[in-house]
Amino acid sequence: MILYILKRLLQMIPLIVGITFLSFVIIQMAPGDYLDQLRMNPQISESTIEKLKQTYGLDQPILIQYFKWLSNALLFDLGFSFSYNMPVLDLIKDRVPNTLFLSITSGLLAWLLAVPLGIIAALRPNSIIDRFIQVFSFTFMSLPSFFLAFLLLFFAVKTGLLPTGGATSPGYESMPFGEKVLDRLWHVSLPAFVLAITSLAGLVRLVRSAMIEALQSEYVLFARAKGLTEKQVVLKHALRNALNPFITILGFEIASLLSGAALVEIIVNWPGMGMLMLDAVLSQDLYLVMGGLYIGSIMLIIGNLIADLLLAKLDPRIRQREVEGILK
Repeated sequence: MILYILKRLLQMIPLIVGITFLSFVIIQMAPGDYLDQLRMNPQISESTIEKLKQTYGLDQPILIQYFKWLSNALLFDLGFSFSYNMPVLDLIKDRVPNTLFLSITSGLLAWLLAVPLGIIAALRPNSIIDRFIQVFSFTFMSLPSFFLAFLLLFFAVKTGLLPTGGATSPGYESMPFGEKVLDRLWHVSLPAFVLAITSLAGLVRLVRSAMIEALQSEYVLFARAKGLTEKQVVLKHALRNALNPFITILGFEIASLLSGAALVEIIVNWPGMGMLMLDAVLSQDLYLVMGGLYIGSIMLIIGNLIADLLLAKLDPRIRQREVEGILK
């Protein structure tokens, strides 16, 4: 397993280089830069702008700029933000915990609801309950997350039952620990519900189809023939063997949650990476955009690595194949 982890970590290097290089080139191809905003200010002389250009290294060729940025980024020195006038890493450290908290909360909520709903639908195929769950899945699969976020935001504004912005309430720092936890959960409830419900719709259909296939397999028939209870058959045998496709898509779910979180964060004014990246793109803050993409890429790759490790843990056949591949 250690060799497998090392192999996957080494594979991260060319992947991150490819993602960041393409992103850097695309950003640089966009017309203008951050200094164009300063040129519109008559109080700032052209010589001052040229000095800033040299200070930030924007006067050098793209390749040289990129490799300088990459050599620093590998040491987690992500440069200096033009618009915020502070280190990029300090800005990201303030926002990443909020995005991770939102993604983890919505992911747990989606999976905790998807597994029992999918099992119920699989145990009673074509019943009223199954049809209701399928209608629910198709409805929310076709509903964009940003549209649902707008609807819930409108509901929150009209009723005042849910917070409409921010991650904490005023006076959060002076609250006891228990109240802090409840306050954080209350503020994350709206964006987390939006992400969870849109993710849940697809997961329920996957759990249902995997469980129906597992329940019709020979090992389940054998388990029933041995006289095991239906609960043991479903949870110990069918569900365990149906977990593989769930774990396989876990990495993709992490990716979709992080990408979907950015849009929902902007709509509901959640102080995460989404708002920060939007401001960075609009102001053409090169190093802030690249820093956000760099950290986001690492988070996605780590998420996929966790999914692969869980899959290898559950399925010994995968561990055996990976060991044989490494030895060859």
